[in-house]
Amino acid sequence: MKIAVIGGGPAGLYFAALAQQLDPTREITVWERNAPQDTFGFGVVFSDETLGGIENADTGFYATMEAEFARWSDIDIHLDGERHTVGGQGFAAMNRHRLLALLQQRCHELGIDVRYRTPAPDVDDLRAQYDLVVACDGINSAVRARYADDFAPDLDVRHSKYMWLATDRVFEAFQFFVRQTPWGTMQVHGYPYGDDGSTFIVEMHEDVWAKAGFDTGEVFGPGESDDQAIARVSSLFAQELDGAALLANNSKWLNFTTVRCGHWSTGNVVLLGDAAHTAHFSIGSGTKLAMEDALALVACLHEQPSVDAALQAYETERRPVVESTQRAAQASLEWFENLGVYAAQAADDPVEFCFNLITRSRRITFDNLRTRDPAFAARVQERFATGCAGDPSVPAMFQPLRLGGLELRNRVVVSAMDMYSAVDGVPGDFHLAHLGSKALGGAGLVMTEMVCVSPQARITPGCAGLYTQEQEDAWRRVVDLAHTSPGARIGVQLGHSGRKGSTKVMWEGIDDPLTEGGWDVTGPSALPYGPGSLVPRELTRADLAAIVEDFTACARRAAAAGFDVLELHCAHGYLLSSFLSPLSNRRQDAYGGSAANRLRFPLEVFDAVRAVWPADRPLLVRLSATDWVPGGNTVDDAVAIAAAFVEHGADGIDVSSGQVAKEEKPAFGRSYQTPFADRIRHEVAGPAGVAVIAVGAISSYDDVNSILLAGRADLCALGRTHLYDPQWTLHAAAEQDYRGPGAPWPLPFAAGRRRPPSARTDAVRPRLQLLRATRPEEDRTHLRWRPALTG
Repeated sequence: MKIAVIGGGPAGLYFAALAQQLDPTREITVWERNAPQDTFGFGVVFSDETLGGIENADTGFYATMEAEFARWSDIDIHLDGERHTVGGQGFAAMNRHRLLALLQQRCHELGIDVRYRTPAPDVDDLRAQYDLVVACDGINSAVRARYADDFAPDLDVRHSKYMWLATDRVFEAFQFFVRQTPWGTMQVHGYPYGDDGSTFIVEMHEDVWAKAGFDTGEVFGPGESDDQAIARVSSLFAQELDGAALLANNSKWLNFTTVRCGHWSTGNVVLLGDAAHTAHFSIGSGTKLAMEDALALVACLHEQPSVDAALQAYETERRPVVESTQRAAQASLEWFENLGVYAAQAADDPVEFCFNLITRSRRITFDNLRTRDPAFAARVQERFATGCAGDPSVPAMFQPLRLGGLELRNRVVVSAMDMYSAVDGVPGDFHLAHLGSKALGGAGLVMTEMVCVSPQARITPGCAGLYTQEQEDAWRRVVDLAHTSPGARIGVQLGHSGRKGSTKVMWEGIDDPLTEGGWDVTGPSALPYGPGSLVPRELTRADLAAIVEDFTACARRAAAAGFDVLELHCAHGYLLSSFLSPLSNRRQDAYGGSAANRLRFPLEVFDAVRAVWPADRPLLVRLSATDWVPGGNTVDDAVAIAAAFVEHGADGIDVSSGQVAKEEKPAFGRSYQTPFADRIRHEVAGPAGVAVIAVGAISSYDDVNSILLAGRADLCALGRTHLYDPQWTLHAAAEQDYRGPGAPWPLPFAAGRRRPPSARTDAVRPRLQLLRATRPEEDRTHLRWRPALTG
């Protein structure tokens, strides 16, 4: 096999060395346009998983690497000079120049043809002459650009400026330096890479960068460093450098670019490392990912019968791993982009801030941290309990919360979920069992599905309403059952379907218009929700006034039925949400156009409901924090929208996202909507004393505790999790050995608070095993003792 490798960095050289060792008959040529000693950056960080793969693949090479590792287990977080240490993390790093030199030596030993200072031939010529072309040409990959139609790259240029530097000061641990300056928050990511220096990456939002005057510097050419900026950084972080010098290596201000590709190969050309994908440096090293790619690609070439099969297997194996890493990296980079949001948290509660930083990517959780550093985890839990005037031994999720004038027994919410099981808008026995079981299952607050304010406000014929006396009476029955669980609260979510109405129930065709028995749909503008959706009639002023009356009438009925909480549904593309979004609101009157105008009608509805809803019962608003569509609302818009509702008297903001337009592309993942709640809590709700609810793929009690302890939300709403296990909250209490008022078991259930045994527990397994073996050279048997495998 003839293999062409474009790029002689760590990824290309490591791939070549492994491929050559597995099959010495391969003819491998590497082209590298730079000199052997040229490399950019300083330190390279590796995870234990990556190092394990390298050790298994090439024990000798691993040994040479290991001899040069800098290892540490602590993270030091410095907040304007005050240090907080979190232990038990575990890192290994080495000098990038040394890594490159070791790989070059390895390729030389294997006789691989590496051509330095030589640009690669035209890629079309290479793919015709070689069986495989491996493109390791970095973040600005010319090969990726050449076949952009095939690779389908997505280049996301981020909003912070960073400069990759080093210092001759050898740090003893990973360092996060957070500095509040007159221009805003700046931070440094630092870590040792050997006994001669440490990486020193300075980063700040581009707004801070501009205010600090860094944008007035000269434009430097290739190979030149921004000496003026480096001198300024050295002055700003003089305390952190402690007399040490900053070192440059083609160091200039950059914006990080997240690279994603729809495909990693075309024909016999495959992308490796940064050419295919990038992940922000705050969660690790791009070199780490690239070397993992090289391991996987070589293994697939070894295992598969053809190049095509190998490339398909490579992408199938690596893509889920890379995408998971990129999701974590995206959360991390966005957290650092918004670091200024946490300035008050860092000043007022540094322990909570440090926990927020450590768990920013959602890969480290509270339980995970408790294993790594029990002492710091205990400080986090104690601080949270002190803020609640609670018991430090009680898990965060079972600490009480005051929501407006209402006391909640715990911080678990059953999220509103449409059930499509009402008849003529009347909730029946199904709703009684569904919502009653969740209240009896321990949740502090149970929310109904979206309850519609008129027959025309329904999404489907199966949607529940609260516009008749019969519906009010039926809901009172549900409320009364929920209240039989000690301390349980139940809330109603009021909404209007808008342009998403008159559709089939979910399991018959979600969002598909009814073929018979339908009704006219309305909206802010005559724009359908998606292809095949009904075109709504644009609402008149008279229509808007009538809808306000519908909401107020239903709010009165909700109060009479005994609901503890009312939530106004301004999310998911339903009527009030569609007024807020520029994607669905194209009106030319006072209710369309500017953000303030688009807010006008939802605020009118809110004010009318606030006027009739009992003052001692909380009134919440559910928002879509982003439309997930270019040109739609973003989290910045959501912050302003939330602020308007808080100003009008909202007691809480329930932060969801999307479902505003069919063409949305959500970034799904574990707890993927929590960063939106985090922004709103720190910028708007927290300072106003208003609660924030996080929702979206939160599925474990560890996630709930982690979100609360980091200060990202005050409550966590779980939907599908409660469908899977209606007693989820009680089971979470049992698994955490918690018994108390935050999770009271109904007396008839009390005997079930201990997990049933699932297997025999009385079996006694021998620690020693008597083995009888026959020696072939002797016609006799002998006995010997050998420790048996146990447990």
